[in-house]
Amino acid sequence: MSARHNKAKFHSLSRRIVLQFCVFTLVISAVYGLIAFVLMYTLEDSFIEQQLQQEAAYLSRQYQQTSRWPAPRSNSMQLHFSRDTLPAEIRNKALAEPERIEFFGQQGLHYHLYRVSAQPEVLLLAEVSQQLLVRPIRGGVLQFLVISALIVSCIACLIAWFVSRKTTRPLKQLAALVDSVPSQQLPQRFSNQFASQFANDEVGILARTLQQSLTGIASALQREKSFTADVSHELRTPLAVIKNAVELWQSQQTGSKAAAQLQAAPGGEQQLMTRIYDAAVQMEKTVQTLLILAREEHTAVKHNSTALMPQLERAILDNSLLLQSKPVTVQLCDSCQVNINANADMLKVLLDNLLSNAFKYTEAGEVSIAFNANCLLIRDTGPGIAADIYPHITEAGVKGRHSTGFGFGLAIVKRLCEHQGWQMSVSSDQGTTVSVCFAT
Repeated sequence: MSARHNKAKFHSLSRRIVLQFCVFTLVISAVYGLIAFVLMYTLEDSFIEQQLQQEAAYLSRQYQQTSRWPAPRSNSMQLHFSRDTLPAEIRNKALAEPERIEFFGQQGLHYHLYRVSAQPEVLLLAEVSQQLLVRPIRGGVLQFLVISALIVSCIACLIAWFVSRKTTRPLKQLAALVDSVPSQQLPQRFSNQFASQFANDEVGILARTLQQSLTGIASALQREKSFTADVSHELRTPLAVIKNAVELWQSQQTGSKAAAQLQAAPGGEQQLMTRIYDAAVQMEKTVQTLLILAREEHTAVKHNSTALMPQLERAILDNSLLLQSKPVTVQLCDSCQVNINANADMLKVLLDNLLSNAFKYTEAGEVSIAFNANCLLIRDTGPGIAADIYPHITEAGVKGRHSTGFGFGLAIVKRLCEHQGWQMSVSSDQGTTVSVCFAT
């Protein structure tokens, strides 16, 4: 399985389509079954009401002709001239609910009540239990509807399975193509013919957009590789020239009396040349470190047990010019006498960036350096970080109003920490505190 995969459970799109289609079919089947059930009851009641209306019309005609109410033609019907004469099992309900026309009696009897005349009140009561068609077979109808719904749902699920396979096939093809390529090779592996494999639909639009994005990424990566190669070549050459020139000068001065006098004199040429040589060596290591970061963020770098104190002392000396003419004290705690698991060159780049920032922005007070719980703490008594840029302080190009740099120092430190698996945090209250926790 690809390393890009999320550890969460995979949910198939086609399976979700089939499931939703089946649930939709079951809901529709249930709704239609309910409608059919209600319709059957309604038709049954309508048929009984029609019989009562026909009988009531007959009785009314006979009454108009003879001025007497004849007996109903059906033995299941009775005429009542008061609700008090209705059967005892429905009398109370009929009195309490005058508008009700349907009543349920005892022992399965079922009554329908029809008002033939309002003044005086003449009621036609029909016992229709023998005429009911739906109620006796209600259980069978329900069973039939349930079985029909299940059969229809199975057919719908089968159709949904075929439809979902056909619909999601291009999307699965696109996912398989992307998933089969390692993430590091995605931009290079997709050619201009990648999107032409898909139809001109939503999946095709997604494929074309993905191709354009990956093509742009591939171009950007190629430009970055070209740039880093050019930087590597163009910077190493002048640095080598500087180192060779210093070494040549030192070899020419070796053994001469003038060289001894220059070496003894404070601030003499020998010290200046040594300083230039050390700076060139450090710049060469810094360039190498930055090139490693630029070429591949996750390239494995060999880690050794590195003494922290000598690295700190070297970084303090290299950046000491930033403290000239400033009433600033550097407090280097004995807790820094430890060995940490880190690459020495990358550690030097980190320390140079952090200490140069602390020295540069501290006009008076103290810069303290301590080590506790596998974390390096660098505190200064400078002005701190402005609130408006504090959330973005580790982003490239972000700097304070009084900064004379380009805003890349902490961004480089952040990338370096991410590359090495270190944890960096920045806090600012009275001054600034930077904490770097090293991997164990």
